[in-house]
Amino acid sequence: MKTYLKISILFLMLFSIKEISAQKDSTALQRKARSMVRQGNELYQNKQYTDASVAYKKALSNSSYYDKASYNLGNALYKNKNFKEALPQYELTAKTAEDKLTKAQAYHNIGNAHMETKNYQGAVDSYKNALRNNPTDEETRYNLAVAQQLLEKENQQNKDDQNKDNKDKKDQKDQDKDKKNDKNKDQDKDKKEGEDKDKKDDKDGEGDKDKKQDPKKDDKKDQNKKPKPQQGKMSPQQIKQLLESLNNEEKKTQKKMNAKKAKGKKTKQEKDW
Repeated sequence: MKTYLKISILFLMLFSIKEISAQKDSTALQRKARSMVRQGNELYQNKQYTDASVAYKKALSNSSYYDKASYNLGNALYKNKNFKEALPQYELTAKTAEDKLTKAQAYHNIGNAHMETKNYQGAVDSYKNALRNNPTDEETRYNLAVAQQLLEKENQQNKDDQNKDNKDKKDQKDQDKDKKNDKNKDQDKDKKEGEDKDKKDDKDGEGDKDKKQDPKKDDKKDQNKKPKPQQGKMSPQQIKQLLESLNNEEKKTQKKMNAKKAKGKKTKQEKDW
């Protein structure tokens, strides 16, 4: 029993020694972290923001939950226009800070970083969180009003752009439809003209076919058709024959007339004295 008690006392002593040693190490790290923060603050005051950022990072490597080091690192990064890198430092402070004023300051700076990156919705949300923790901060209230105006303008611009895109797409669709309709009309017109031409060619071909198939009919028609007499086209020989014929007829007529007169004339008889 006495041996067990001695062992227990020995373990307690060892644990106490380790705990005291750990506390000493933690205290040393915290002191070192505070020293690096003070060094960083001096560099920050001298506008040496890059060197100040290095000092604050060293402070956080010794004490990762050192709120002041995180917040100051965010400020140094912000001053160097590293807005996206500053955001997580401010967010860590806003999450871990125990007093409302520190939280309000962190949210205020988060809003400023969002404004710089034109994330107006994020800025509005951050400024509202800042005012929830510190409703009397007029600077935050003013920044909130500006962020809300810019957000409204952005939303309107996005809406106009969307409407324009939709209109352009509709116009393009209508143009494509009109082109397609015109193309179809041209194709229908060409097709109709081709069909009409084919019909005409077929009709002409049938007419030629009829002429080729009935040559005798045309010849017979030509034979039955009597030639019309043509005036003023008698040859000299024909004129001579015509005159001789007329003279012969005239002589025949004269001879008949003389014979008729002789038959009807009274014969004078001599009186016998």
